[in-house]
Amino acid sequence: MSLPPFRWSIVLGLALCILATACPAEGQELPSEGGGSAILNPPIFGPEGLRPAQSPQEVATVIQIVVLLTILTLAPAFLVMTTCFTRMIVVLSLLRQALATQQLPPNQVLIGLALFLTFLVMGPVYQQVYNDAFAPYLRNEIDLGTAYWRAVVPVRSFMIEQTYKADMRLFLTLSRVETDRLADWDDVPTRVIVPAFVISELKTAFMIGFYIFLPFLVIDLVISSILISMGMLMLPPVLVSLPFKLLLFVMVDGWRLLSQSLVRGYVLPG
Repeated sequence: MSLPPFRWSIVLGLALCILATACPAEGQELPSEGGGSAILNPPIFGPEGLRPAQSPQEVATVIQIVVLLTILTLAPAFLVMTTCFTRMIVVLSLLRQALATQQLPPNQVLIGLALFLTFLVMGPVYQQVYNDAFAPYLRNEIDLGTAYWRAVVPVRSFMIEQTYKADMRLFLTLSRVETDRLADWDDVPTRVIVPAFVISELKTAFMIGFYIFLPFLVIDLVISSILISMGMLMLPPVLVSLPFKLLLFVMVDGWRLLSQSLVRGYVLPG
């Protein structure tokens, strides 16, 4: 796809700005926080705003912001890949297709419900992460590396509990990890656990979706048989079966049963 000349100039200008900010000139030292405020005392107006970093911990505020923004851009991927959100949203989407209600409930409602169900399930896990890793790090009791490894342990344990062992063995084979050196499932690398957990969640979600589809499929078959026997071939069966599907779903309190089944389907820690 070709871009107009003025758009190419904009893209080229943005690329040059990024390269200019990301690649400092030769011999230039990184500013640190202790040398003064870059807003009140801009470094380009005087050398007093700059001070060479004395240790790796003294990183410029701008670099910290860039790292924070990078983490925030990856946060949705972590939320989808390492939590139960995948199962929740797939099951809710299959339910909407089984009901044949087109775009009702809308995507925003389904995603919001899936998010809050995810928070409900993952609450004990992230509470343990906060108690073991985040809170001690804020009190300067542990360093960042120790906090990271303490935070990973509860999430890994949750994923391992919900992952089919056959899927785990599959990705162990694909990643060429020597299984002889693995004493327990806790020794499996995280890069193997995450994809195995995702396909296990997808498998479970489609199994739940199959059981959800069965009663609504029976209603469709019954309505189609009745319409054909009455000679009403021009009337869409979906249009007639939709009220009966909604009536059945409301009578059995489907939203409560589905939410209860999704949440209780997880082996929660503690």
